[in-house]
Amino acid sequence: MSKPTDTELKHALKTAIEMKELGKDPDFLAKALLNHNYRLKYLTELLKIADRYLNHGMADHERTLLLNAINKANAAEDRTAGFEREDFGLE
Repeated sequence: MSKPTDTELKHALKTAIEMKELGKDPDFLAKALLNHNYRLKYLTELLKIADRYLNHGMADHERTLLLNAINKANAAEDRTAGFEREDFGLE
């Protein structure tokens, strides 16, 4: 399956937003597209940081960035699933 161009993606996201606002999403396609696009940003950043960590000596700073990216991706996943983790006031 080919990746959509930036123009195609912008059009699809705009259409999905309109579908959601008008309540015309009977098969949940707009909901799925918007959710996946939201999560993809976090996962793309996680992949970039993981690659840098693995390919640049696994330094402590990159490890910290990687752990933070994992936490952000998990938080985004939890938010979209309606689940909130307890942080016990440590974050």
